[in-house]
Amino acid sequence: MDLLGKLEILADAAKYDASCASSGTEKRDSRGESKGVGSTEGMGICHAYAPDGRCISLLKILLTNVCMFECAYCINRASSSVKRARFTVDEVVKLTLGFYRRNCIEGLFLSSGIIRSPDYTMEQVIAVARTLRVEHGFRGYIHLKTIPDADPLLLEEAGRWADRLSINVELPTEAALKDYAPEKDMGGIRRSMGRMRFGIDAAREKPRPGGAKPPRFAPAGQSTQMIVGADPSTDRTILRLSNTLYGAYGLRRVYYSAFSPIPDASAALPIKPAPLLREHRLYQADWLLRFYGFGVEELATDPDGNLDLVHDPKLAWALENRHMFPVDINRADREALLRVPGLGVKSVDRILLSRRHRALRLEDLARLRVSLAKVAPFLVALDHRPTQEPDSARLSLKLAPKPKQLALL
Repeated sequence: MDLLGKLEILADAAKYDASCASSGTEKRDSRGESKGVGSTEGMGICHAYAPDGRCISLLKILLTNVCMFECAYCINRASSSVKRARFTVDEVVKLTLGFYRRNCIEGLFLSSGIIRSPDYTMEQVIAVARTLRVEHGFRGYIHLKTIPDADPLLLEEAGRWADRLSINVELPTEAALKDYAPEKDMGGIRRSMGRMRFGIDAAREKPRPGGAKPPRFAPAGQSTQMIVGADPSTDRTILRLSNTLYGAYGLRRVYYSAFSPIPDASAALPIKPAPLLREHRLYQADWLLRFYGFGVEELATDPDGNLDLVHDPKLAWALENRHMFPVDINRADREALLRVPGLGVKSVDRILLSRRHRALRLEDLARLRVSLAKVAPFLVALDHRPTQEPDSARLSLKLAPKPKQLALL
């Protein structure tokens, strides 16, 4: 099979992994004193959009879609009838440099099916990153998908060459993993995440005066992915695990991927895809947990433990806690303002800065680019007080996002 044929198969096979992003790494500029190829900053990024709307800005491929594992939700599982292919290390290096020099990508996202053994597969993935860095002076972004069962020394080496590492949890409970991915072990995944956090934290420590600088280790941190809707787990269960992963392992991001039916699927899997809006609601709720001071148990869910698909999570919470509104825009503290539907972190910080000089009116909020339609039912300003309590039906008509709107407030 020629290189183009392999690329077609292995780029398509990688589209199911959402856990890649090129943010948060250290600055490496090839124009500086140390010569090299590529940079993690600047333009020259080719954006490709998957059918579900995700933006892909890296060369995102699998080393191979051959796999020993039998994960029921994976199209590349051992028993699948999909067409198989495998890159050599040199072929991935050639493709990465070629696309980068054409200004098509800003870096590489590399994952792989498990071949021969976890250690052998991890060695092959690492060899790509090492060859790019050492032999070609590549200074662009590299994200490596690691394998939990691989030797800890291999994970350590992966962190030396990669900007970001990730291990996919895939399913939020040990029971679900046993049912749908019997070769995977939640304990092993968490142990590997713990090792990666140790390496990341150690690399960020400031050296003592006269001491050696800590070795480089994945400066953009680690991430993971969870599949939504493949098993019966509720949104609350998923978010509880996400909250634990952020706190215990210092993850930069948890990515959510709505389950999509695959050919020749197990009878245990749903026959319909999970709603993309459910995936989006999880991202919004995740944002509230990380940046808005919300706790998992505060988020409004239905009796089954799932987020509201009609209202975004902040609005749903506000409608269930009407006694906390309206909030005085000129007196409320930052925590209270962050809970107002329609106010984001930047808007709140601008409000706090502006009100030092004078009392704010609605027109001042408009100048700060705040949506008055969203915030007016929940705020008191110098010239405004809501005339009635926020009404769920009325707000649904006014504030429900348009199909392509992905606001995270």
